[in-house]
Amino acid sequence: MTDHTRDEAVAASDDRRAESDGKRPAGKGWKLFLRDVLLIFLAALVISFLIKTFLIRSFYIPSSSMEQTLHIDDRIIVNQLTPDLMPLEHGDVVVFRDPGGWLSPTVQEPTNWLVGAVDALLSFVGLTAPDSNDHLIKRIIGLPGDHVVCCNDFGQLVVNDVPLDEPYITIPSGSTKATRDDFDVTVPEGSLWVMGDNRYNSADSSFHKDDPTGGFVPIDNVVGRALLISWPIDRWAWLDNYPLTFAGVDEAGAGK
Repeated sequence: MTDHTRDEAVAASDDRRAESDGKRPAGKGWKLFLRDVLLIFLAALVISFLIKTFLIRSFYIPSSSMEQTLHIDDRIIVNQLTPDLMPLEHGDVVVFRDPGGWLSPTVQEPTNWLVGAVDALLSFVGLTAPDSNDHLIKRIIGLPGDHVVCCNDFGQLVVNDVPLDEPYITIPSGSTKATRDDFDVTVPEGSLWVMGDNRYNSADSSFHKDDPTGGFVPIDNVVGRALLISWPIDRWAWLDNYPLTFAGVDEAGAGK
């Protein structure tokens, strides 16, 4: 055996001994560490992307139309299994795409490449929502087939002849009606009648009732149901759909 061959054999023996003792040569150790970190990072990206695409994602609130339930710049978590796999219900707060002419055109603010790249990455994994201004958020008042009227003698909305006692709405001091504009509609199949909780300051179904949309939102436009306020921390809360408010509405509708 030559001296060179003997040296290689000794080095190999030392490597095996180090591995058997739970040690690796320093060069191999940091490379394996970096590889593991990279794999974990990539796995986290893929999992976050899948969660954002199919399960839940984040949006922020750009307007005051849902006050006092939701404030401007609140962050919310939206369940995207609704409505495809989980049914919509009266009182659900839903995020939806513009059904046509509800949103004013927005001007894209220029950003430098670094900010844009970071925002794109965070959006990819669902931690930011740069498209929030392209969506609306309202509460479902009428489901397909419902007869929705404003207002009865007490200023209440009436759905399928059931008056609604709505603890979540905000109306101006001195106002006696649940919303400003009168209407009497029957929600067509495949559509929703939605309203903001800040009733006198919300461009909702009642505001758009004379538009080509008739004020109705196609169910296909619904991105998902808002589940909770995730930020700021002091406003963390689940978003209720107030089943007591809508008790009897489904039964009254089914009996027609």
